[in-house]
Amino acid sequence: MMAASTALALALWLLLPPVGVAGAGPPPIQDGEFTFLLPAGRKQCFYQSAPANASLETEYQVIGGAGLDVDFTLESPQGVLLVSESRKADGVHTVEPTEAGDYKLCFDNSFSTISEKLVFFELIFDSLQDDEEVEGWAEAVEPEEMLDVKMEDIKESIETMKTRLERSIQMLTLLRAFEARDRNLQEGNLERVNFWSAVNVAVLLLVAVLQVCTLKRFFQDKRPVPT
Repeated sequence: MMAASTALALALWLLLPPVGVAGAGPPPIQDGEFTFLLPAGRKQCFYQSAPANASLETEYQVIGGAGLDVDFTLESPQGVLLVSESRKADGVHTVEPTEAGDYKLCFDNSFSTISEKLVFFELIFDSLQDDEEVEGWAEAVEPEEMLDVKMEDIKESIETMKTRLERSIQMLTLLRAFEARDRNLQEGNLERVNFWSAVNVAVLLLVAVLQVCTLKRFFQDKRPVPT
């Protein structure tokens, strides 16, 4: 019995992670994008945590709704108003360096009493800590004089490729947002064209029926009724 208990305790000790390892250090901040529906006469705010001494880029675009415009504000963790825009269809703003804390992004549709808005926004982080880690890795792995290609050249090529890929992803995301906005406009125009076309056809049919009835009255024989 004692041996079985010891074996079970040893197995649990080997399988379970040590205390404090799972929570060692904060999780990395990742880029994100979000699309939401903003009702008429409403204001909606979002909070995004940011590390210190980093770069935060915010992009937003109204892709649906009458007017395609919205009010936008951006506040720092200390409550300082960094960006304030009124009735804009899109915008791109960069905060550098950032403060540690929660940034507040608000989208306001209070000026509209009827139309709701479909809003897309994206948050892009560029942390300086990643660059420091890459430099430390290069210094640790770099050989003395045995490689034909220097690690600095490799690191520069990798960083250039990473920057171009990130910019490509951002451009593709914006192109998808533009496509969604144009598609919504085309669908709205198509609905209006179909509606007014149906109205015109109905009016034409009504006029044709009235004309036929009028002509029939003109050509009817008006004989006297025998008494």
